[in-house]
Amino acid sequence: MPEKENPEKSNPEKTLHARVEGLVQGIGFRYSTLHQARRLGLRGYVRNLWDGTVEVVAEGRMSSLQQLETWLHHGPPGAIVHRVDSRYAPFQGVYRSFGVEY
Repeated sequence: MPEKENPEKSNPEKTLHARVEGLVQGIGFRYSTLHQARRLGLRGYVRNLWDGTVEVVAEGRMSSLQQLETWLHHGPPGAIVHRVDSRYAPFQGVYRSFGVEY
């Protein structure tokens, strides 16, 4: 009898670091990102940076991180996203929930 594939192996946990450029501050981008990340079961944070960009650090299953990354490319209504720089790193497990940092 063939062994069943372990879903944890096929969908490992990772960390996503993303920086979103465009009209992304002052339009609810952080709180919409918070909602999306929590809906996807991710942990980490979102925050505005001094240069007008938004930083997102999220940990969780790769498939959920990819869904969040796709969403970041358009954001909520009112956002105008020009660019998303993102990279994936090994899972660190340092966050307990997803929140907004100031």
